[in-house]
Amino acid sequence: MRASLRQKIIDVCDRKIGDKGPSVGLSFYAFFANRNDDPELLMEAAEWWIRTHRLDHFEKAVKIKAMVEEMT
Repeated sequence: MRASLRQKIIDVCDRKIGDKGPSVGLSFYAFFANRNDDPELLMEAAEWWIRTHRLDHFEKAVKIKAMVEEMT
């Protein structure tokens, strides 16, 4: 996963956790605008989320953040 996507995921998770607490859940769509302006990046996130880790549609933001931070 490219560094810019990892950082985007961490930033979004931090914001969601800050706004709604550690039990907040999210899907990989949370990292993108409603418009699909970067299909390659969206597919990279989907591949990591669905095929690589077989995550549920919604997962805890703290779990996703930890998984991404382990990659760095």
